[in-house]
Amino acid sequence: MTASTPQVAMATMEDKRLANRERIRKARRRSRIAAWSVRLASLAILLGIWQWYGSSVNPILFAPPTKIARAFGTLISDGTLGHALVQSLTVFGIGLGAAIVVAIPLALVWARYQVVDWAIQGYVNALYATPLVALVPLLILWFGFGTKAKAIIIFLFAVFPLLINTYQGARSVERGLVEVARSFGCKEFATWRHVVLPSAVPFVAAGLNLAVGRALVGMIIAEFYTSASGLGYMVLSASNTFQTAKMFVPILVVMALGVFLLGLTRTLKRKVSPWSEQEGRL
Repeated sequence: MTASTPQVAMATMEDKRLANRERIRKARRRSRIAAWSVRLASLAILLGIWQWYGSSVNPILFAPPTKIARAFGTLISDGTLGHALVQSLTVFGIGLGAAIVVAIPLALVWARYQVVDWAIQGYVNALYATPLVALVPLLILWFGFGTKAKAIIIFLFAVFPLLINTYQGARSVERGLVEVARSFGCKEFATWRHVVLPSAVPFVAAGLNLAVGRALVGMIIAEFYTSASGLGYMVLSASNTFQTAKMFVPILVVMALGVFLLGLTRTLKRKVSPWSEQEGRL
């Protein structure tokens, strides 16, 4: 009887652990259901108010959701929206991808070497503080009206949040962790791989989140100024011809694209740095 007591205690503890895990799972499920219920209710209220107000004003100035839905169906059926979306996503992917490839390695070098810090910090801060919209006409003059110009504009909009956040993440690593790694014989590359990079990942993810939003803004601005293509051109063309319902379609598509991409970056952050999510909860 005495010999089985530890086994009974272990079984009891395991039962409690399983029950606690199930309780947490149910609480999370209830929280998700409540969150989605509130979101759907707020969306229904917003659409109702929008429909009521949009139906009561001049259609040149505003459009209700029903007319926007009809315009959406028309633009989908004739292929206009799909073609413009592919064009926009192409330059968006090129610009944002180039920003990621350039910003993260450059930020790590910037954080590691003091001479690089002295050399580029002033220029980075100056360009980050500059309204990039003012540079768009100059960039078009240099690079033309095609894909290259649009990709460069998106790159400039996206690169600085990612660069600065990654730099701050690499600089904020606790010195004690680096010293411990070196005391165990880690060389420079191993220290950066196992200590600095994991500590900087939440900052990189936050920078990517900001970069996605700025890249979308840069995409629309670039398409306003450059060749007649993409979602930005659809907005401009519909506005010039007073087709308000059609103008709302690409705007809402960009909004939905932004929500999707921001959600994707947050999911990526939870996957690659789950510890940062745990630390951020109260």
